[in-house]
Amino acid sequence: MTRYVKTHQPCSDCGSSDAVAYYQDGNTYCFSCGMQHSGAMKTQLQVVSMNKEKNSELDIGTLEAMTDRGVSKNTCKFYNVTKGAREWYFPYYDSDHVRVAYKKRGVENKVFSTKGKFPSATLFGQSLFNSGKFITITEGEVDALSTFQMLGSKWPVVSIKSGVKSAVKDISDNYEYLNQFDSIKICFDNDDVGRKAAKEVAELLLPKAEIVHLNRKDANEYLTNNDEKEFQRLWWHSEKYTPEGIISGASLWETIKAGPTESEVSYPYEGLNKLTYGIRRGELITIAAGSGLGKSSFMREIAFHILNETEQNIGLLFLEESVTRTAQALIGLEMNKPIHLPDFKYTEEELKTAFQNTLEKNRVFFFDHFGSNAIDNIISRVRYMVRVLKCKYIFLDHISILVSDQSNMDERKALDEIMTKLRTLVQELDICMFVASHLKRVDYGHEEGGRTKLHQLRGSGSIGQLSDIVLGLERDGQATDLRERHTTTVRVIKNRFSGLTGPASSLLYGLDTGRLSEIPLNRDDELDAEAF
Repeated sequence: MTRYVKTHQPCSDCGSSDAVAYYQDGNTYCFSCGMQHSGAMKTQLQVVSMNKEKNSELDIGTLEAMTDRGVSKNTCKFYNVTKGAREWYFPYYDSDHVRVAYKKRGVENKVFSTKGKFPSATLFGQSLFNSGKFITITEGEVDALSTFQMLGSKWPVVSIKSGVKSAVKDISDNYEYLNQFDSIKICFDNDDVGRKAAKEVAELLLPKAEIVHLNRKDANEYLTNNDEKEFQRLWWHSEKYTPEGIISGASLWETIKAGPTESEVSYPYEGLNKLTYGIRRGELITIAAGSGLGKSSFMREIAFHILNETEQNIGLLFLEESVTRTAQALIGLEMNKPIHLPDFKYTEEELKTAFQNTLEKNRVFFFDHFGSNAIDNIISRVRYMVRVLKCKYIFLDHISILVSDQSNMDERKALDEIMTKLRTLVQELDICMFVASHLKRVDYGHEEGGRTKLHQLRGSGSIGQLSDIVLGLERDGQATDLRERHTTTVRVIKNRFSGLTGPASSLLYGLDTGRLSEIPLNRDDELDAEAF
């Protein structure tokens, strides 16, 4: 003969609060409306068993409503929650549905304690439900009762055992049980700790995890404020958890509608702008050349141009020269004189005016690199420049120096690690970073005008792979012709933005001005970009 396992339960069909009986074979019957369900109920709610054995030490308290919390007597009865003289008792069961422990919660002081074999217990309420469509996980027992009641006693609700600090462990220990359900809703407290724990738990329960974003403190606050409809709305519209870094294409309309990414500032050279469409934040730009071919001068020209064409701050980390030398060179660009050389004369008034127009604006910040050049030290300084000093353009000259502080690994691995960290930093901070890099030595040296190629980047393929744009500088520093000796070709050898590559600009160094000025480029070996 089939026996009852629970009686006086609510009916989801007629609304009766206590007319449903649950049988050992999984069937249910409502003595009010006569509705029967076989196996899995229409509501997906299944009561699986009563205790297989009684423990008299755990059979305490009387059945009452939690009036101060708005929890009904029927809800307490369903979860077998009872009340003592000054405390509430929440029963806990093991995986065999045997009551093994209870948690005691003071009515007034809300102090928790446990009795019995609490470590062997499953989640609060777990023994009541089998697999189904939905299950909700709350941060505490009262929130579980509140959620179950506000959802019309239709859907399974359980609670973690010991607060958010043990949430991940509680979920891990009961993963197989939770994974039986089609959708797992996480409804933790609306505070920093609760939100953090909800994400950590959701990571474990992918792809079934959904997070219920509450506007009030917790689920019980909705119940005590008679705001069940708002809670139900939030519960039904819970957000499917997506791990960080994964974005739905459907969410990109506003970005797509905004059109192509526009540069905030151009390069100081027309030919270079023609191929690159200017300078954009979020890009890592590598400037590659042989030793002594003007990488630092080229970077300073770009920095000076940004200083004059925007209101943005810039950060300069020139690791091969002193801060004074970098500052002098920048002021010299304003004066159109290489003032670091003794051949050039100027008055203090001229110097002061140039200083006011450049450094005194308090928009240029230097890294005094006395001490460690380890990559983590450099990154911390860049973060400070960006977050505190509001720099949006960073210039690092040059990357090979950073390798010397990575003494525990070879050059290739060191450069891989450095470039990965710089790439991540650019995206994280939404900045544009210019990085100088040496080239490998080749038979026809770059110091003699040899063409720059992507595979010639020194040490690691990651420099080329992780850079958005790679610019190569070519100059025959040994040419007999003076003009040729001081003319640099800027070649775009990688361009993730537009795909256009090839010779971009020809720059002549003025011996009297110390400036790099653009001159007509011999494009005999180039397919003009306008042909595309």
